[in-house]
Amino acid sequence: MTPFDFIQTWRKGGTRDAENERQGAQAYFIDLCALLDVPKPGTTEHEDSYIFEKLTLALGQERGFADVFWRNRFAWENKAPGKNLDTALKQLLGYSLALDNPPILVVCDRHTIRIHTQFNGHPSVTHRIEIDELFEPEKRELLRRVWRDPESFRPKETNRDITEKAAKSFATLADGLRKRGPQESPLSEQYAEQIAHFLTQTLFCFFAEDVGLLPGRMFEKIVSNRHFNSQQLTDTLQKLLETMRDGGVFGADVLPWFNGGLFKRVNVPKLEITDITELRNAARLNWTAIDVSIFGTLFERGLDPAKRSQLGAHYTDPATIERIIEPVVRRPLLQNWERSAQEIRRLLAKNTKKTSKEARDVYATFLQSLADFKILDPACGSGNFLFLGLKALKDLEHQVVTEAETLGLDRPVDLVTGPSNMLGIELNEYAAELARVTVWIGELQWRMEHGYPFKDNPVLEPLDFIEHRDALLVRHPVHPELVEGQK
Repeated sequence: MTPFDFIQTWRKGGTRDAENERQGAQAYFIDLCALLDVPKPGTTEHEDSYIFEKLTLALGQERGFADVFWRNRFAWENKAPGKNLDTALKQLLGYSLALDNPPILVVCDRHTIRIHTQFNGHPSVTHRIEIDELFEPEKRELLRRVWRDPESFRPKETNRDITEKAAKSFATLADGLRKRGPQESPLSEQYAEQIAHFLTQTLFCFFAEDVGLLPGRMFEKIVSNRHFNSQQLTDTLQKLLETMRDGGVFGADVLPWFNGGLFKRVNVPKLEITDITELRNAARLNWTAIDVSIFGTLFERGLDPAKRSQLGAHYTDPATIERIIEPVVRRPLLQNWERSAQEIRRLLAKNTKKTSKEARDVYATFLQSLADFKILDPACGSGNFLFLGLKALKDLEHQVVTEAETLGLDRPVDLVTGPSNMLGIELNEYAAELARVTVWIGELQWRMEHGYPFKDNPVLEPLDFIEHRDALLVRHPVHPELVEGQK
């Protein structure tokens, strides 16, 4: 098929079965394979690994979740023209586990093809091709690589690379702000706390605008506005953070209610030109790819020069944490689920109204056990253990939900696990705040990566269970009469 023939056929939705989304999608995909000179589903050496969704519904064990699937290469979701491709992507993300986590997800409405990379440990990158661009050989070659060389889409920069750049940028910013402040205690300590709190709020703002919680790259536009003088910029950021705290109108936009305690205190230090330049540099980074399992520690050291020589004294690497999470969290919970799943299968096999209800009750009981599950880190630092514990818990629930659906049970509207499952205690006040931000960002990242919508009212649920206090000593005031009695 020539590019002219393909574009003429599908520019208006196609002529064959175009009114039927599924049949039209398959006809479109077959023509696209012919245009690109790549294999059609069912024609490769391993036919069961590259298939349409039809008849056998072999995807995701008992039911199909993607229009086209090539194991370890891509999952493809076709929609009729005009349908929402963001919704199609969320659908693929939600079933990615059942599809063995393909590295490339493609969504298409016959007029637009969007290629989304999902390589573990790397930022997601999107490539967009419009139907008229298929006249261009380089666009056809880009699309052909989805079949022939999916590994070529792996980004060169890793999440860790981006995280280290972000931490370095914030360390530079903190140094500049600190040097202009008072140098003698207690004012220096108060000013250092003000800087730390502002930069913690700032790093969350960068993440929030990259995932769309702050519309129109709002924070970046503010710090990039060259018409603002220093005081105007400081005042504008003060107003923005206050609006995020309460929700409401900022300029021409309505901001959600963020809450969570992060914006309870807003006190923006005066920013000079060097600070503003560094903020602009940081704003250009891909904050959706920040590795929060290490960022909190790197960020904390950047704010406190005394911590830079510790070289990991208060940092536990992810591999070490995994050696605790696997036997303590994941393994026993999966064993409990397998017992529940066996009981569900037994009840559903009887196929009566009563046993179907009993099966749903078994499922609900297990989900409630996940909702009640708590993970405690009594010296949580900046929260890397809490984040990885939260991720393990949510990954496990996502696996359970997917497997339960293949058994015939309904998928819940939302997950039951979240930041409220995490308990932390930390002696350092700033580290405790960083731990909360680490958990918040980790939760939002996980939802985005798995196709679940963000919560609202508020966006950030309170994390009062990550406490700033001594894990060993609790000092209570001693009543004078008791002291006298002891004498």
